[in-house]
Amino acid sequence: MAPLRIIFMGTAELSCASLEKLVGDKSLSFLAVVTQPDKPKGRDLRLAPSPVKSLAEKLNLPVLQPLKARDEQFISELRELKPDLLVVVAYGQILPQTILDLPRFGCLNVHTSLLPKYRGAAPIQWAIADGEPETGVTIMKMDAGLDTGPILSMRRTPILPADDAQTLHDRLAQLGAELLVETIPDYVARKIQPQPQPATGSTYAAKIKKEDGKVDWHLPAVQIWNRLRAFTPWPGAFTFLPGAGLRPDTEEKSLAERAGPETGALKPQLLKIWKVEVVEKSGAAGTVLAADKTGLVVGCGKNALRILELQREGGRRLAAAQFLAGFSLKAGDHFS
Repeated sequence: MAPLRIIFMGTAELSCASLEKLVGDKSLSFLAVVTQPDKPKGRDLRLAPSPVKSLAEKLNLPVLQPLKARDEQFISELRELKPDLLVVVAYGQILPQTILDLPRFGCLNVHTSLLPKYRGAAPIQWAIADGEPETGVTIMKMDAGLDTGPILSMRRTPILPADDAQTLHDRLAQLGAELLVETIPDYVARKIQPQPQPATGSTYAAKIKKEDGKVDWHLPAVQIWNRLRAFTPWPGAFTFLPGAGLRPDTEEKSLAERAGPETGALKPQLLKIWKVEVVEKSGAAGTVLAADKTGLVVGCGKNALRILELQREGGRRLAAAQFLAGFSLKAGDHFS
């Protein structure tokens, strides 16, 4: 049997595990890898390739980088390649029906949720933020909707207390890659019939914004803990301490540099929170209940959080005890 002629479309780091797994399958023949154009990155804004482009070049695969998937010249290029199948993993653009109809076996997508839950851009983060006990990956046949296509296969994994968005991302990337290479042969052989997604239970996972990381201390402690894990590594969980100052022996900036231009008051300090644990203690939301060697305890809408690791803006990530040695925090101070 002749190898299956495929085109892979992906951009993000999530896509790389699937691309590597497919390249190792000798029953597949790669026609091209499609990824988004290089984008400015870093302080000097130099153009940088996507993770998928870097991997494709390392694997000596031809790369296409259309500005828009709807571009007629790009669609003509795909048509001339005559693919049997398109595989899409975190490409980052909606594909027009013209492309979906090109391959004889259609387009398959790896989505990192148990569809129809968490359709959209950030299923990993919102599954953690919402306190889901499990999530997984779904292989679906794409249609014109947003993650609404029929399901071919699905695999589950628990969301562990130690998980954050990065660890769960990495696990789901591998899980999706493995399920993809298992699913394609049976799908092409028509041993799998696509099943419509359930009519009920759909949710939407909106794109993460920087402001999603700001801690709302009025939420229950367990919900803040979930959100902290969901938004690690980006945008991170952060809060502000109005008018806080470093102790003189560790101060890196003068008070004048950090003073307000008119009043001379200290500017609020942004604190990034890395690691916490829930404690059964009550107190006003956002108020420091304790600040000692056992950690920094802050009241929440229900119970409290003991902050174990945190970071001042421009500073290093520190254990709470180290942080408190150089930062004037005490019971009664208030985070906003």
